[in-house]
Amino acid sequence: MIKQQIDADIKTAMLAGEKQLVQTLRGLKSAILNAEVAKGSRETGLSDEEVTEVLTKEAKKRAESAEMYKQGGDEARHQAEMVEKAIIEKYLPAQLTDEELQAVVEAEVAKLDAPTPQHMGQIIGAVKAKTAGQADGARIAQLVKEKLAS
Repeated sequence: MIKQQIDADIKTAMLAGEKQLVQTLRGLKSAILNAEVAKGSRETGLSDEEVTEVLTKEAKKRAESAEMYKQGGDEARHQAEMVEKAIIEKYLPAQLTDEELQAVVEAEVAKLDAPTPQHMGQIIGAVKAKTAGQADGARIAQLVKEKLAS
């Protein structure tokens, strides 16, 4: 499980004296704990899919923060956020390429008789279910929108 891997990596990083890694992993552990408490599953824990959702949100937060720091001219903090994002991404499934994602979108669109823009939410939901954390929602939405417009 991902949560146990994070716990093990915290111990390893502490022994190695890697402060940045320890801090980032503790933040992830805290985010997972908060999600467990919010779902009322503190005793049983979250499934790997739910942990992946939490980690995806955390990575997205780091990317957004990094962009804001970059726009504000704070290169040091921008780099720090990007390092944290890279650490988080090690625990996420590999992202699909645009071509692979396009194939999944096309397969879902092909299932409909006459797809219209009103089907966008339905198609996005199906693609998200099939890709299970392997593609960002914004990328999926953009590809579905382009496909329905053509």
